Amino acid sequence: MKRKWNRNSILGITDTETVKLDFDNTTFRTVKYWAFRTLKRFRLKGFVILKSSKNNYHVVFNRKVSWSTNVKIMAWVSLLSRNKNSTKWFIMQCIKQGSTLRVSPKKDKPCPRVVFHYGSQDNQVREYLIYRKVIKGIIEKFLVEKEFSKENKKREIQVYVDGNSELSEILPKR
Repeated sequence: MKRKWNRNSILGITDTETVKLDFDNTTFRTVKYWAFRTLKRFRLKGFVILKSSKNNYHVVFNRKVSWSTNVKIMAWVSLLSRNKNSTKWFIMQCIKQGSTLRVSPKKDKPCPRVVFHYGSQDNQVREYLIYRKVIKGIIEKFLVEKEFSKENKKREIQVYVDGNSELSEILPKR
């Protein structure tokens, strides 16, 4: 049985020291190009690309940087790539003063999944993937508890109907 996250909440990971990029409506080839170009230009050691939905990708780089360097890198990519959605995302990160990428499902979109990695994965990428795993575990636990709660409510109703002779006469038999 496939469980769905039908919450209004969207869970993500926010910090100031990890260079993250969000590419919406962009081909994988273009995302990979910008990931490699950014990696080399700013010596970021490694990266991971996550697919959040069709033609939507997240990139997380491995080297820890200051918030001011992070902003410079995000600005450089959004200006040179001329990707309007990435520019909007970049502006929101500046307003919040921390960059965030989604981890949970969102409407009809599943949790982002790793589709490519390159170089070192021992610092910020590793930390990001650990937090991502924790959040996904919380989501899974919530869904299991929610499912268990629904099953118990059905059993309680069934027991109540079967155990109450007055209701058994009124309600149709199963």
